[in-house]
Amino acid sequence: MSGFSTEVIDLRAAREALWETAPLVHCLTNTVVQALTANALLAVGAAPAMVDAPQEAGDFAAVASAVLVNVGTVHERTAEAMRLAARSAGKAGTPWVLDPVAVGALAYRTALAAELVELRPTVVRGNASEVMALAGAGAGGRGVDSTAGADDAGRAAVELALRTGGVVAVSGEVDLLTDGQRTVRVGGGSVLLTRTTGAGCALGALVAAYLAVTDDPLLGAVAAHAHVALAAERAARTAAGPGTFAPAWLDALDAVDGETLATADVRLTA
Repeated sequence: MSGFSTEVIDLRAAREALWETAPLVHCLTNTVVQALTANALLAVGAAPAMVDAPQEAGDFAAVASAVLVNVGTVHERTAEAMRLAARSAGKAGTPWVLDPVAVGALAYRTALAAELVELRPTVVRGNASEVMALAGAGAGGRGVDSTAGADDAGRAAVELALRTGGVVAVSGEVDLLTDGQRTVRVGGGSVLLTRTTGAGCALGALVAAYLAVTDDPLLGAVAAHAHVALAAERAARTAAGPGTFAPAWLDALDAVDGETLATADVRLTA
């Protein structure tokens, strides 16, 4: 599947490829959000696997379609599994996503994320404070919450993308994604995403799923962000609050097809 170089970004083919391929996504992720992450992957047509034992993580990363490394609830055992999976993915040519949760706020995970970023993730996906901290341009946010906006992290995102040779995706009111040469903004979504535990972590998994079915990592990351935003808008129209939003969002993730994804608020700005 080709990438894009014009202001028209057509995401139909990416959505269709995801349904047809059903990629196997290996998730080393936050223990708080494993169920939501797995259900979100199933909703979009991917297959989740939560293999986080060091004895298995490297072998599984080599056969998976894509890998997510999320440092949300990291400890010594899972940190080693993440290292092994990232190295194995790189060696096998498997696309992988680094989600640097709360990096900059805590020393242990910050050091681990710095180590992992040197293994050249296909996509780094985080909020503005996390991306800035990982790029050495800030001290991090308030725990998992960002104290900066996506545009504040624009320069750091470009520099980090050029350093890794991959894509950096910054979540915000309007998401900013860049490969160091091209920058895309994805609008839409709902504030209820920020009140749903694990929505951002699930987004990282969906980025991995789309990476598995697209040749252009920027296109794959954009498709995932657009898919999540459109589903959130649909779910918010019927939800009474965050408690009813989460299941409605899963239903909406399933309902977003190629034609719907093509209507997303996506703008190539550079």
